[in-house]
Amino acid sequence: MTDPLYRLPQFSLRFVPIWRRNFMVWKKLAKASVLGNIADPLITLIAFGYGLGGLLKSIDGIPYIQYLASGSICMSIMMAASFEALYSAFSRMHVQKTWDALMNAPLSLDDVLLAEILWAATKSLFSGVAILAVMFALGIGLHLQTLLVLPLLFLIGMCFSAIGLIVNALARGYDFFTYYFTLVLTPMVFLSGVYYPVSQLPQWLERLSQCLPLRAAVELVRPLILGGWPDRVVLNLAILLIYCIGGFYVAVLLTRRRLLT
Repeated sequence: MTDPLYRLPQFSLRFVPIWRRNFMVWKKLAKASVLGNIADPLITLIAFGYGLGGLLKSIDGIPYIQYLASGSICMSIMMAASFEALYSAFSRMHVQKTWDALMNAPLSLDDVLLAEILWAATKSLFSGVAILAVMFALGIGLHLQTLLVLPLLFLIGMCFSAIGLIVNALARGYDFFTYYFTLVLTPMVFLSGVYYPVSQLPQWLERLSQCLPLRAAVELVRPLILGGWPDRVVLNLAILLIYCIGGFYVAVLLTRRRLLT
């Protein structure tokens, strides 16, 4: 018989109350949460967009502030989803013992993890919408194609939430997350075309970056915000889906091993 540790996740609609519980908790601190998530990209946009943009007028004919804004929103979604899937999920799992309490009800661990990934993606989408509002105020992204960015942002949030839940399942304390942010997420930002074209990288690094989910996200979102249409849509969507679905399965497996064995 198949080892139950490795069976495919089994879901039910019981994840909905868990998602709703997280949402109700978030509502109490919603303003501070959204402000915190948009402060860093907003500072980056103003400092680099207008500061560096005063020296570097355009990239490939695109005003630098627009180039930066259309990439930094993906970075912001990545960071917001990762923070929720790491620090907040770890608190609910390990510190507050919320997951233990939930599984005393007729809920499975699979439902809890599904609620976590969907909630982290939802919370990152809230931040993304707030950043889009700032971009609109700056006259960036005022195109019909920008409407297609919203489901993409949710998918990007799910992708990085799934990866974050893998790290969460391995972590023994909050300090562990510092390694992930420093050694994985920060280098990914510089290899994914957020601040400058990946064509400026050495060839071997450019090839490596083709496998990164953030680069796939930027290549999908940036053209839409700039009023165009992305190239390699199927490939980039496939990359995000592989990280999302594969990452979630690995997260479920590792969390089962941690909590149920």
